[in-house]
Amino acid sequence: MNEALIANLRAQCGGPRDGALLRFSLGNALLGAGDAAGAAIELKQAVVFDPAYSAAWKLLGKASLALGDKAGAAEAWRQGIAVAQARGDKQAEKEMTVFLKRLG
Repeated sequence: MNEALIANLRAQCGGPRDGALLRFSLGNALLGAGDAAGAAIELKQAVVFDPAYSAAWKLLGKASLALGDKAGAAEAWRQGIAVAQARGDKQAEKEMTVFLKRLG
């Protein structure tokens, strides 16, 4: 199931539906499949498409941490916290604040 989903999402990249949501979905699926490196690439692309996408920043932090990149995880979560605060997304802000504290 996950392989088919990943293949379907990849097929849409570069097309008219390409954007933050597609890249977030692909990154989420890749992370769920254990491909943290692939997930990080797609999640970085998601925040390029939409720098105010707090959920993408949160997942990028998780992917970075899974790769052993603590500095990258911390930076993603800091960016995500700033975005969440600006958008009033209190839940995302709280979650990333907890992740950042656990990291430090």
